[in-house]
Formats: sequence, C-alpha cells, structure tokens
Amino acid sequence: MTEKTRVIYYENELEDEFSDAQITPKKIDKNYCYLGGVGRKIGRLFFYHILAKPIAFLYMKLKYGHKIVNKKALKKVRNTGFFIYGNHTNPIADALIPTMLGHPVGVYVIVHANNVSMPVLGKITPSLGAIPLPDDSDAAKNFNHAIDTLITQNKCIAIYPEAHIWPYYTGIRNYNDNSFRYSVKCNVPVFSFTNTYQKRVGKTPRIVTYVDGPFYPDETISAKERRKELHRQVILTMKENSKKNTVELIKYVKKEDA
Repeated sequence: MTEKTRVIYYENELEDEFSDAQITPKKIDKNYCYLGGVGRKIGRLFFYHILAKPIAFLYMKLKYGHKIVNKKALKKVRNTGFFIYGNHTNPIADALIPTMLGHPVGVYVIVHANNVSMPVLGKITPSLGAIPLPDDSDAAKNFNHAIDTLITQNKCIAIYPEAHIWPYYTGIRNYNDNSFRYSVKCNVPVFSFTNTYQKRVGKTPRIVTYVDGPFYPDETISAKERRKELHRQVILTMKENSKKNTVELIKYVKKEDA
C-alpha cells in the first residue's frame, strides 16, 4: 500500500455498498416491461449498437487503456446463449466492459432497480440491455421469461455476483452461488471475466480484463450441486486472476480487524 492509498472500512462483504450514487429505486412489479416491443427494438438499435458501443470502446481506451486477455475463448460458444460473471469494482467501466466482451453478440446485464430508476438515463438503460431484478413473484415470472427468451436467441447475459460496487477493489469477495441458478436452469455455458488494475504512467491505472471458460453445468449431478460447482470454478478462477493486480488505490479493511 502506498501513501496515496485510501482506506475504507467495511462490515459485511456481501452487503456493504460504496458507490456514490444516491438513487431511489422504483418497484419492479408485474407492470415492468422486460422485453418491450418495437420501440425497444428501435432504441436498442440506436442507443446500444450505434451510440453506446463506439463510445464505450473509446472511453475505456482513452481513460483506462483497457485490454481484454483471451477474448477468443468466447468464440467457442457462437451458437448458444451464455452467461458471463465479473467482479464489480467500477461504476462506469462495469457498465461498458460487457458490451466489448460480448461483441458482436448482443449483451444484456442483470442489474439493481437503481439502473432503470434514474430520471432520464433510466428510460434509456433498458435499451442498453439493463434487466432489473424483480421485487415480487409476478415480476419474477416476467424476469425469468425474459432471461429464457434472450438465451434462446443466443444472447449474452452479464452478471456481477458481488452485487455491490467496491471501487478499485483488488480482491474477489466471497459471493454466494445464487446467480448460477440461471445458467443451470438454461443449461448453457458460463465464463468469468476478472477486471484488474495495473500500473501505468499517469494517475489512472490500466484496466486489464481476463476472460476464462467456458464452464459447463455438470449434468451428472443434481441442479443444486451443478450450481455450487459452477460457482466454485468461477470464483477460484477470478481469485487467481485477481493476483495480477499491480496497483491498489483503495484498501478495504474489515472493521473488526482494524
């Protein structure tokens, strides 16, 4: 740790949130439209394919010198939908990186309701691929239908299983296996992507993203065990890649250890 490294104290690595955004989330109920109609398709074409993709690429290159290692692994699943799981360490970059990982396949991201609740941008994020988590059982049916439909259409769905943003965190939090139920249910492969921060000239570190996989659900064991096994493979791979971080801008210390 350098003299310039900030220190943040946390209590619960599964629940603590350190994003600066202050947003009141709307309730995602049965009335929320996950897939949309013609208007959503037009918005998807314009906001995602024409506008967001080039902006994301340029921003990540200019701001972080972004590099993807082993992106070719994703070509192994050209004819099926799949899930990608990553670590959640940057409020802006994390919204953009999945777009570059999935290209040319359309990418969608499972998000908190905050992402579709902003006054202006919240109207656009669904076209960019935001799929908010449901708040009740009726919405859950629509949510699951949307996931099934997108996977059937051979789309890529990104998930940040750590759920909460810890800016510039260089470790991998011990997230649970709940989010792997989607890939087990759809019986499709998963990949991990690990975002690391590496030293370079200037104040802003370089982001290097490591892609690993595909990992396939083991059909010889129960669905519950499949979920646990996928979780084990992905989190161990991400933890191994996290060792490639070479700069620590923020150090996270558990309060009881301080």
